[in-house]
Amino acid sequence: MTRALKQPLPDRIHIIGSVGSGKTTLARRLSKNYNIPYYELDNVVWKRTSSGDLRRSDEERDHYLEQIVRSKRWIIEGAHAHHWVNKSFEAADLIIFLDPPYFVRIYRITKRFIRQKLRIEAAHYTPSFKIFKKMFEWNRTFEKESKPQIVNLLRRDPAHSMILNDAAEIEKYFN
Repeated sequence: MTRALKQPLPDRIHIIGSVGSGKTTLARRLSKNYNIPYYELDNVVWKRTSSGDLRRSDEERDHYLEQIVRSKRWIIEGAHAHHWVNKSFEAADLIIFLDPPYFVRIYRITKRFIRQKLRIEAAHYTPSFKIFKKMFEWNRTFEKESKPQIVNLLRRDPAHSMILNDAAEIEKYFN
Protein backbone atom coordinates (compact mmCIF):
# COMPACT_ATOMS: atom_id res chain seq x y z
CA MET A 1 0.00 0.00 0.00
CA THR A 2 3.01 2.30 0.06
CA ARG A 3 3.60 4.61 -2.85
CA ALA A 4 5.99 7.39 -3.68
CA LEU A 5 4.69 10.79 -2.69
CA LYS A 6 4.46 13.21 -5.57
CA GLN A 7 5.17 16.87 -4.85
CA PRO A 8 3.67 19.06 -3.62
CA LEU A 9 2.73 17.57 -0.28
CA PRO A 10 -1.05 17.32 0.20
CA ASP A 11 -2.66 20.12 2.22
CA ARG A 12 -4.45 17.92 4.77
CA ILE A 13 -2.60 14.97 6.28
CA HIS A 14 -3.68 12.65 9.07
CA ILE A 15 -0.87 10.60 10.65
CA ILE A 16 -1.91 7.69 12.84
CA GLY A 17 0.06 5.08 14.72
CA SER A 18 0.64 3.62 18.16
CA VAL A 19 2.59 5.30 20.93
CA GLY A 20 6.25 5.21 19.91
CA SER A 21 5.56 4.90 16.18
CA GLY A 22 7.09 8.28 15.23
CA LYS A 23 3.89 10.27 14.58
CA THR A 24 4.96 13.45 16.31
CA THR A 25 8.46 13.34 14.86
CA LEU A 26 7.12 12.98 11.31
CA ALA A 27 4.41 15.62 11.85
CA ARG A 28 6.95 18.15 13.15
CA ARG A 29 9.32 17.41 10.29
CA LEU A 30 6.67 17.78 7.59
CA SER A 31 5.30 20.89 9.30
CA LYS A 32 8.73 22.52 9.31
CA ASN A 33 9.71 21.47 5.79
CA TYR A 34 6.39 22.36 4.13
CA ASN A 35 5.15 25.15 6.43
CA ILE A 36 1.94 23.32 7.34
CA PRO A 37 0.63 23.63 10.91
CA TYR A 38 0.43 20.39 12.85
CA TYR A 39 -1.83 19.37 15.69
CA GLU A 40 -1.52 16.58 18.22
CA LEU A 41 -4.83 14.86 18.96
CA ASP A 42 -3.77 14.55 22.61
CA ASN A 43 -3.86 18.36 22.74
CA VAL A 44 -7.34 18.32 21.22
CA VAL A 45 -8.49 16.02 24.03
CA TRP A 46 -6.54 17.80 26.78
CA LYS A 47 -6.38 21.51 27.51
CA ARG A 48 -2.81 22.14 28.69
CA THR A 49 -2.56 24.64 31.56
CA SER A 50 0.25 25.64 33.92
CA SER A 51 -1.68 24.08 36.81
CA GLY A 52 -2.20 20.76 35.00
CA ASP A 53 -4.10 19.15 32.17
CA LEU A 54 -7.88 19.47 31.94
CA ARG A 55 -9.88 17.06 29.83
CA ARG A 56 -12.10 18.92 27.36
CA SER A 57 -15.76 17.98 27.25
CA ASP A 58 -16.77 15.91 24.22
CA GLU A 59 -18.44 19.01 22.78
CA GLU A 60 -15.34 21.19 23.28
CA ARG A 61 -13.09 18.48 21.84
CA ASP A 62 -15.30 17.99 18.79
CA HIS A 63 -15.60 21.74 18.19
CA TYR A 64 -11.83 22.20 18.44
CA LEU A 65 -11.18 19.35 15.99
CA GLU A 66 -13.82 20.72 13.61
CA GLN A 67 -12.08 24.12 13.59
CA ILE A 68 -8.79 22.44 12.68
CA VAL A 69 -10.36 20.29 9.96
CA ARG A 70 -12.07 23.32 8.40
CA SER A 71 -8.74 25.09 7.91
CA LYS A 72 -7.07 24.90 4.50
CA ARG A 73 -3.86 23.13 5.53
CA TRP A 74 -3.08 20.87 8.47
CA ILE A 75 -1.28 17.83 9.74
CA ILE A 76 -3.14 15.99 12.48
CA GLU A 77 -1.35 13.23 14.35
CA GLY A 78 -2.43 10.83 17.03
CA ALA A 79 -3.15 7.27 18.06
CA HIS A 80 -6.89 7.92 18.30
CA ALA A 81 -9.04 5.83 15.99
CA HIS A 82 -12.36 6.60 17.69
CA HIS A 83 -15.54 7.85 16.01
CA TRP A 84 -14.90 11.47 17.04
CA VAL A 85 -11.77 11.51 14.84
CA ASN A 86 -13.62 10.36 11.69
CA LYS A 87 -14.11 13.90 10.38
CA SER A 88 -10.33 14.35 10.12
CA PHE A 89 -9.93 11.01 8.33
CA GLU A 90 -12.70 11.97 5.90
CA ALA A 91 -11.23 15.43 5.23
CA ALA A 92 -7.63 14.23 4.85
CA ASP A 93 -6.00 14.26 1.43
CA LEU A 94 -3.54 11.66 2.73
CA ILE A 95 -3.68 9.25 5.68
CA ILE A 96 -0.32 7.92 6.82
CA PHE A 97 -0.26 4.90 9.10
CA LEU A 98 3.11 4.56 10.84
CA ASP A 99 3.46 0.91 11.76
CA PRO A 100 6.98 0.06 12.92
CA PRO A 101 7.50 -3.37 14.48
CA TYR A 102 6.14 -3.86 18.00
CA PHE A 103 9.62 -4.25 19.55
CA VAL A 104 10.75 -0.96 17.97
CA ARG A 105 7.85 0.84 19.64
CA ILE A 106 8.72 -0.81 23.00
CA TYR A 107 12.30 0.45 22.63
CA ARG A 108 11.14 3.97 21.73
CA ILE A 109 8.69 4.12 24.67
CA THR A 110 11.49 3.11 27.03
CA LYS A 111 14.00 5.52 25.50
CA ARG A 112 11.50 8.40 25.63
CA PHE A 113 10.69 7.72 29.29
CA ILE A 114 14.37 7.71 30.27
CA ARG A 115 15.04 10.90 28.28
CA GLN A 116 12.03 12.60 29.89
CA LYS A 117 13.05 11.54 33.40
CA LEU A 118 16.54 12.92 32.74
CA ARG A 119 14.91 16.12 31.40
CA ILE A 120 16.62 15.70 28.03
CA GLU A 121 13.23 15.51 26.29
CA ALA A 122 10.17 17.60 27.08
CA ALA A 123 6.75 16.08 27.79
CA HIS A 124 3.20 17.45 27.90
CA TYR A 125 2.63 15.31 30.99
CA THR A 126 4.54 14.31 34.10
CA PRO A 127 6.59 11.24 33.09
CA SER A 128 5.62 8.94 35.95
CA PHE A 129 6.06 5.19 36.21
CA LYS A 130 2.25 4.92 36.03
CA ILE A 131 2.20 6.66 32.62
CA PHE A 132 5.18 4.58 31.49
CA LYS A 133 3.23 1.38 32.25
CA LYS A 134 0.14 2.83 30.56
CA MET A 135 2.10 3.40 27.34
CA PHE A 136 2.87 -0.32 27.16
CA GLU A 137 -0.83 -1.07 27.70
CA TRP A 138 -1.83 1.46 25.02
CA ASN A 139 0.70 -0.05 22.63
CA ARG A 140 -0.64 -3.57 23.24
CA THR A 141 -4.27 -2.44 22.87
CA PHE A 142 -3.44 -0.51 19.70
CA GLU A 143 -1.77 -3.60 18.19
CA LYS A 144 -4.71 -5.89 18.97
CA GLU A 145 -7.72 -3.60 18.52
CA SER A 146 -6.99 -0.37 16.66
CA LYS A 147 -4.48 -1.62 14.10
CA PRO A 148 -6.86 -4.08 12.37
CA GLN A 149 -9.53 -1.34 12.18
CA ILE A 150 -7.07 1.16 10.70
CA VAL A 151 -5.74 -1.31 8.11
CA ASN A 152 -9.34 -2.06 7.10
CA LEU A 153 -10.10 1.66 6.79
CA LEU A 154 -7.03 2.27 4.62
CA ARG A 155 -7.79 -0.68 2.33
CA ARG A 156 -11.04 1.06 1.37
CA ASP A 157 -9.13 4.06 -0.02
CA PRO A 158 -5.59 3.05 -1.01
CA ALA A 159 -5.18 6.06 -3.33
CA HIS A 160 -5.24 8.42 -0.33
CA SER A 161 -3.34 6.35 2.22
CA MET A 162 -0.02 4.70 2.91
CA ILE A 163 1.45 2.40 5.51
CA LEU A 164 5.07 3.03 6.45
CA ASN A 165 6.90 0.48 8.58
CA ASP A 166 10.37 1.90 9.17
CA ALA A 167 12.59 4.95 8.93
CA ALA A 168 13.92 3.92 5.51
CA GLU A 169 10.40 3.93 4.03
CA ILE A 170 9.71 7.32 5.60
CA GLU A 171 12.93 8.72 4.11
CA LYS A 172 12.08 7.25 0.72
CA TYR A 173 8.72 9.01 0.55
CA PHE A 174 9.48 12.31 2.30
CA ASN A 175 13.12 13.11 1.65
